[in-house]
Amino acid sequence: MKSCPRCEASIDDSARFCSQCGAPQNEEAAEELDQYVKRQAEQVAAGSGGGGGSGGASGSGDITAADVFGVAAEELTEREQLWRRGTYVLGYATIVVALTQITNPGAWLLLLGGIAILPPTRRLLGLPVGGTFKREAMAGLYVVFVVLGAALFFVL
Repeated sequence: MKSCPRCEASIDDSARFCSQCGAPQNEEAAEELDQYVKRQAEQVAAGSGGGGGSGGASGSGDITAADVFGVAAEELTEREQLWRRGTYVLGYATIVVALTQITNPGAWLLLLGGIAILPPTRRLLGLPVGGTFKREAMAGLYVVFVVLGAALFFVL
């Protein structure tokens, strides 16, 4: 058995990578690792709008922004993009109003309504059940919170 030059762990003579630290043990393994790192960097750059790269999925099981927030913005129809922009504006505006009046008990319901209408909330709440909640359901939840919050806001 030989030892890893990086961490001195004992490794099998035929091992391409160290099982302890992951260091490549020969030139072929080092080149393979370099290619993998380049592909991952291209995916990250393409996913963040940095341009370049292949932009395709590698099948590596990495979670992308599209997995968390739904589909990629390029895949949305014009109507869906308008809906998403509108819910961001409505959600953040409601949150700002609620935070300016946070001492009023109704503001807490307004805050919950503003958070509920945001697209990432809709997707994240749906992850445990394996999908997303319908946008109409989240809009209904928003309306319920805002109506209750406004009622408490003006009554108290």
